[in-house]
Amino acid sequence: MVIAIDGPAGSGKSTIARKIAEELGFYFLNTGSFYRAYTLAQIEKGLDPLDQDSVLETAKSIVLSVENGDIHVDGVDVEDKLHTPLIDKYSSPVSADPRLREHVNAQVRALAKGMNIVTEGRDTTTVIFPDAEYKFYFDASAEVRAKRRCAEHPDGPDYESVLSEINKRDERDKNKKVGALKIADGAVYIDTTYLTIQQVCEKVLEAMK
Repeated sequence: MVIAIDGPAGSGKSTIARKIAEELGFYFLNTGSFYRAYTLAQIEKGLDPLDQDSVLETAKSIVLSVENGDIHVDGVDVEDKLHTPLIDKYSSPVSADPRLREHVNAQVRALAKGMNIVTEGRDTTTVIFPDAEYKFYFDASAEVRAKRRCAEHPDGPDYESVLSEINKRDERDKNKKVGALKIADGAVYIDTTYLTIQQVCEKVLEAMK
């Protein structure tokens, strides 16, 4: 069974997906972490994360795996390095390359075969798993999403800078030629702006019943 969650950055996808996976005893898979891991690998090699050809070469030269929901690059857990302001800045343009998206989608589908998973990330419900048994689209105001990001990274950029970056990312994500941000047919829409994590989880589980 596949439970797929989509929506803009900061809408609560990762947190909720992890909790739902724990609740149901399913495997958690964050597709966006693949792009973040490739961005990290490119930067750590001292290469330009905006050079799409170079990023694609990097992606094909390393091995990504998922253990207990955490991304590993060539066997090394890098999960705690994937959500820094620098990775936030570059992961969206990195993920805009259709060739890289095709590479990631093939990996994700292969990992999911024969498993019960909760997965989240851009275009999860529209492109990667359009036939998922359950599809959800989380949303929240840009202002609230910016506040959440600032709370996660108190030593990072100020609120206005984060809000500006979120608005730019939303615009990029909605206008991608492949994997654009949109609500999939049959997806349950949940506005998380004024809901607690527990309330969102309850809404997801209730919709599944």
